[in-house]
Amino acid sequence: MANAKVKLELKDKTDAELIPYTENIVTKMTGNPNFTTPNPPLASITTAKIDFSASVQTVATLEQQLEAARGVTTTKRGVLHGLLTQEGTFVENIAAGDAVKILSAGMEVRDEPAPPAPLPAPQNLKAFAGDNDGEIDLDWDSVKKSKSYELQRSPDPITATSWIAAGTVTKSKATVSGLTSGSKNWFRVRAIGAAGPGPWSDPATKIAP
Repeated sequence: MANAKVKLELKDKTDAELIPYTENIVTKMTGNPNFTTPNPPLASITTAKIDFSASVQTVATLEQQLEAARGVTTTKRGVLHGLLTQEGTFVENIAAGDAVKILSAGMEVRDEPAPPAPLPAPQNLKAFAGDNDGEIDLDWDSVKKSKSYELQRSPDPITATSWIAAGTVTKSKATVSGLTSGSKNWFRVRAIGAAGPGPWSDPATKIAP
């Protein structure tokens, strides 16, 4: 290979890899008839390697000491947390809900939790013929933060008072059974969450099989 080049890739080597890599080069070049006058001298490389190795060891020792110090700091922080928590309980008991007194102790007042937001109406309510006579399957888009869904059914035609309960489910699908085959039925659903029931969905209709 007449055009061979040296491949060192020194930047890719870790500190732990660079030291034996250097030692191997010094060993292989010592007394090597191909390189009778190394430049820089091998002694200079060896001295630099020794200095570097000592520095690496110093860093390792300091890192061990730092890790130990961090462990001690974590423990002491836990002690301080405990004392401050106890002091906070004391201030809260004495202040008895008086924000001015709490602030006078250099502590902050906890925000009141926001009331849960009402849920939106379920979208894309669809009705399909069920597997059995008198059954209609329903599904709709799930509503985030809902705990359950309330279903209502109305015979055709719909009036303000024609809606009747058709069950409660926890998933965004349901099967309504016991319907009269050939009857036209309307359905609607609403989500129930921490704030109570939300608005009703747009109705969907289907003739019972």
